[in-house]
Amino acid sequence: MSPLAPELAELHRQFAAIKVEASELVNGLKESQFNWRPDPHSWSIAECLLHLNVVGDRYVHLLEKTLAEARARGLVGRGPFAYGWLGKWILANTEPPPKRKIKAARWFTPSYGQPLTAVMPTFLHLQEQLALQLEQANGLDLARVKASALGYGPIKLNLHVTFAGIAAHERRHLWQARQVRSHAAFPEVR
Repeated sequence: MSPLAPELAELHRQFAAIKVEASELVNGLKESQFNWRPDPHSWSIAECLLHLNVVGDRYVHLLEKTLAEARARGLVGRGPFAYGWLGKWILANTEPPPKRKIKAARWFTPSYGQPLTAVMPTFLHLQEQLALQLEQANGLDLARVKASALGYGPIKLNLHVTFAGIAAHERRHLWQARQVRSHAAFPEVR
């Protein structure tokens, strides 16, 4: 396989860093800490990661289909690829810390009380799957190939923004999970 395009190599680095950050975040946690909520209307660390699992799984399947169709249509191209004004706006509003709270769509809302031993391996596996999709996107025209923006109706974004948006969304919820872990009332387990 040829080396990744610079934009994809940077995104690959970001997904690897997300895996490390998530692993460090949950390291040493007990189930009670993993599922602890600062208040009844806030998510736990488990819910933040489970939300990313639900969204990530949908994106992996969407990207598999989108990339296969793009290859079949011969939508190849070389960068550099830029985001454009819409992509920049989306990324600026997705990166942590959040500028505004966005309610998750019902089908992306995580269930409460999930075990660390189920959520975390799935999260790590999905990061590997996203990295594989990056590799599959190598050589495609990241500006011309479009993927549906999950949760945003008929809106489609180019692959470059799609991958960057997934990474930014993951950083946003890892930031949210870190806020839970650093909360003054976070339970100490003796």
